[in-house]
Amino acid sequence: MVKVIYEDNHLLVVEKPVNILSQSDKTNDKDMVNLLKKYVKDKYNKPGNVFIGLVHRLDRPVGGVMVFAKTSKAASRLSEQVRNKTFKKTYRAIVHGSFNKENDVYKDYLYKNKKTNTVSIVNKDHKEAKNAELSYNLISSKGDLSMVEVDLKTGRSHQIRVQFASRNHPLYGDQRYGQKMNKVGQQLALWSQKIEIVHPTTKEKMEFESSQPNEYPWNIFK
Repeated sequence: MVKVIYEDNHLLVVEKPVNILSQSDKTNDKDMVNLLKKYVKDKYNKPGNVFIGLVHRLDRPVGGVMVFAKTSKAASRLSEQVRNKTFKKTYRAIVHGSFNKENDVYKDYLYKNKKTNTVSIVNKDHKEAKNAELSYNLISSKGDLSMVEVDLKTGRSHQIRVQFASRNHPLYGDQRYGQKMNKVGQQLALWSQKIEIVHPTTKEKMEFESSQPNEYPWNIFK
C-alpha cells in the first residue's frame, strides 16, 4: 500500500518506499507509476487507462516524498518548474566521515555512462559533461557517520552519491560509489525529505515532507 501524503484533482504526492522503481524498466519489477495507476483506478473505479505523469525520479534504493501529476496539464506545468528550478528538492543523507565545514557548495561536471549506468566526475570540456551543483548543511555527526541535509540545485543522475563519494564521504550503504566502506546488503541511506512546488492550477506555494525510516543508521541521529 502506497502512503499518500496529499491528493487533489491535479496532484498525487506520496512516500516512495525504498527499492521500488520510479517507472518501469526492463526488469518488470514493481514501479511507482503503475502502483499509482492501480491506486487511482481502484479508488475511483476508473474504467480504461489512468494518467499518472512522472515529473521527477528517485533512484531505486532511495525512499521519500515524490510528486506525480494526475493530468497532462499538471505534468507539463510541473516539468516546467523542474526546468526553471522552482521545483525544490531537499534530501537527507547519512555519509561516512566527519566534516571540517558545517555547510558547503559542491560544483562538478558529471558524465553518465549509459552502458554501465554509472556516473563519474569529468572535466568540463568532456563532450557529454553536465554541470552538477548542490549545497549541504551538517545536521549531526555520530562516530564515523554524519547526517547532512542536501539542497539539490541540479537533478543529475546519482548526483548526491557521486559528489559526496568523490570527496571521501560516500553515502552509507552505497554499493556502487562506496564499495570500500560499505558492506553488501546495507540499505542506501538517502531520503527525499522535502519538496516545494507551485500548484499547477491554483499557483499556491506548497511544501510536502516525509520523515526518514526509524531504523539503523537513521535512528542513531534521532
